[in-house]
Amino acid sequence: MAWIGLALAVTPTYPQAPGEVRGSVVDARGGEPLSNVDVQLVGGAGRAATDETGHFRIAAVAPGDYVLNVSTIGYRLIKKPFHLDAGEAKDFEVILSPDTFRQTDSVEVTAGPFDTVRQDSPSALVLSGNDAKNLASVLADDPLRSVQSLPGVSSNDDFDARFSLRGVDYSRIGLYLDGILLHMPFHTVEGGVTTGSGTAFNGDMVEELELQPGAYPVRFQDRTGGVLDVHTRDGSRTATSIRATVSPTNAGVMAEGPLDGSHKGSWLVGARKGFIQYILDRMSTMPSLAFDMADAQGRLAYDLTPHNSFSLYVLESTSGLDRSQSQSSLGINSVMEAGYDFTFGNLAWRSTPASTLLIVNHAAWMREKFDNTNPSNQPLAGGHYGEWVGDSSATWMWSQATPLDIGCSVRRLHDSGFSNQLLSTTPFVRLLDHYDGTALHEGCYAQQSWTLANGHVRLSAGVRGDHHSLMDRSVVLPQASAAVILTPSTRLQLGWGQYAQFPELSVLTSPLGSVHLLPQRSMQAIAALERRLGERARMRLEYYEREDRDLLYQPFYDPRMLLNGKVFIPPANPPWRNSSRAYGRGFEFLLERHSANRLTGWASYAYGVSRQRDGWEGTAFPSDYDQRHTINLFAGYRIRPTVNLSVKWVYGSNFPYPGFFRMQNGVYYLAYSANQLRFNPYQRLDWRINKSWTKNKSKITLYGEVVNLTNHANYCFDSFNSYNTKTGLVSITIDKMFPILPSAGVVFER
Repeated sequence: MAWIGLALAVTPTYPQAPGEVRGSVVDARGGEPLSNVDVQLVGGAGRAATDETGHFRIAAVAPGDYVLNVSTIGYRLIKKPFHLDAGEAKDFEVILSPDTFRQTDSVEVTAGPFDTVRQDSPSALVLSGNDAKNLASVLADDPLRSVQSLPGVSSNDDFDARFSLRGVDYSRIGLYLDGILLHMPFHTVEGGVTTGSGTAFNGDMVEELELQPGAYPVRFQDRTGGVLDVHTRDGSRTATSIRATVSPTNAGVMAEGPLDGSHKGSWLVGARKGFIQYILDRMSTMPSLAFDMADAQGRLAYDLTPHNSFSLYVLESTSGLDRSQSQSSLGINSVMEAGYDFTFGNLAWRSTPASTLLIVNHAAWMREKFDNTNPSNQPLAGGHYGEWVGDSSATWMWSQATPLDIGCSVRRLHDSGFSNQLLSTTPFVRLLDHYDGTALHEGCYAQQSWTLANGHVRLSAGVRGDHHSLMDRSVVLPQASAAVILTPSTRLQLGWGQYAQFPELSVLTSPLGSVHLLPQRSMQAIAALERRLGERARMRLEYYEREDRDLLYQPFYDPRMLLNGKVFIPPANPPWRNSSRAYGRGFEFLLERHSANRLTGWASYAYGVSRQRDGWEGTAFPSDYDQRHTINLFAGYRIRPTVNLSVKWVYGSNFPYPGFFRMQNGVYYLAYSANQLRFNPYQRLDWRINKSWTKNKSKITLYGEVVNLTNHANYCFDSFNSYNTKTGLVSITIDKMFPILPSAGVVFER
């Protein structure tokens, strides 16, 4: 036995053969290989970065248990536990999802980086992923502010999330959230108070934003200027995660995960609290700019069967204004306290009873309410808006190349409110305006598409009809588009359509309005030539023309100087009339590169003219949002797996002062013509850096941003205060926009 023990003691122990870990990393959106991605083994020293083809290799890995961590800036952290035997080569195919995309184990097949899902629009711009997140800014983290950098979009008010499109104001742009047209989904203060606005829904829940600037399809209703179609994402069906965000202007938390182990459903909840009040207090002497905000939202998704699924989205948001610290300096008609609440719920059912038929049903509800009080706690304004929506749509594939889209919707609208004016010399209250009404808005559409000539020609033609019960009016609106592939890299797109927008109930039921008013009408046409520069770059030139009629206008609302040198004093309450016509025309040039690797972004130039004519007054003038020249530049670059840089520069020749104003020796006076005085050009350069650190089970991302890096002085119109009835001397308020403003934020993900 001693000899056996001695033999065992001197027998050499040979090390086990090392193994190898290798694989590829791709983007969940379209399957693009991802380069410059950090791949590391938790529990060992192995580490690598993916090459230009998305592949990685870690050699000489000792046998054992590991966790493969795969991460890069702007994407979700992926953790894959595994065991490696001696001499084994372990292969992985890793699918990374952007932060604003639902986490998935499969690649979503897309037609191309610039194509929309439905491909029935002649003019559409898609914004998603890291581009949308970086453009939203650290300061506001607002999805609508990312849209402000797209071609044809203008927004020269740093405090406002709303924007104009090709010379049209926001009230004529339809904001859709998961197929439902929203009314006023903002953090703001209503009732005539000068304030900013922020989007009520969380940008981290937004998967994609699709801007339709002209000749858009008939499935969109009741807007005549354009459409922003927003899609929220589902929660993860594979793993539970939580994200906490903190910055000087807001704090929030978002959690998501699977409903059960079957991967049939997911949940997603989030809440935010804004602190932008403190920044505005230090930047502006105007206390009316300050407001705070909070919101909470959630989404459930579940597959009942392989052919039936449902989702439920809910949102509750509040905004408030408290100027009690300035109570002693406020006038009797100044707003001291104000509140605005927005609530939204959307239940959707998606069914595929056959391989050639898709049916989508929505039942939605939204509510808005606001109230404003003066320093004596007397009501100045208040209102309540409510809407119930039932919507059904279907897509039937007659054949693979001829889809038929049909849909119907019913909207029950109710709106009521008032605005008061108090007189300091008497105890009486003057009722400035009041409204109270209910209506049904019913609409249906049908659209047929064809793909011809072996895919080289795509045609779409549709018609929609809408009826408004309170006005007892109906409209029939045709639309058509065509896309022709001239060469493998060149395509021509054409579009034409008619659109209508019914007046708000607050106008129809006001003493200043009437149920006999007409819907506003618009006719739009576009022609675009696009050339692909490789797989991920394109150059596009688009011409557009829009003719508007029956626009709502209050003739002789504004004071002005008459030709005889006297001042025109307007009547107290001029009524609303369909007395105005307008047109907008111009062209846009876009050079864009869309890629998950290295450089992404665009450079665009837009030239546009928008003019308005009122037949009742007999006046013609530039529209309030007429901006002749607009330049938008954006570039993002992932220089390392953990570092991303982005820069945005916006230039606009700027809008007119809205009203009859002229300037003489630095003093404002009333003028003969409207909108003749313009602001100096608006320009803003923003710079941003994102840096991430990955630990064993968590990821920390630091965001740093400098807004208005060149400290350019930008101004916008705030209010018209008073005028001298003899000399025409005018008092107006001009707001100064953001100075150079650094900001930072941190996100913890686990």
